[in-house]
Amino acid sequence: MYVFNIIIAVYLFMDAKKHDKNPWLWGILGLLFSFITLGTYWIITGKKLLGWLILIAYIVWIILGFIGVVAVGMFDALN
Repeated sequence: MYVFNIIIAVYLFMDAKKHDKNPWLWGILGLLFSFITLGTYWIITGKKLLGWLILIAYIVWIILGFIGVVAVGMFDALN
């Protein structure tokens, strides 16, 4: 999972310069929050559709993961 964070951080650092954004800020945010930062960055820089798709997909992924953890916990509690 950390590989994605590093790739996203490097991408944001390199691309932020092209859009007159602070590369250090976006690189650090990308390292910490990965796909949320990437989606937000793309929305801000004009790739709105792609940005919203990334954000929505990531939020759904987190929700499904949470549901999975709860379901496993409930199943384990029943046994």
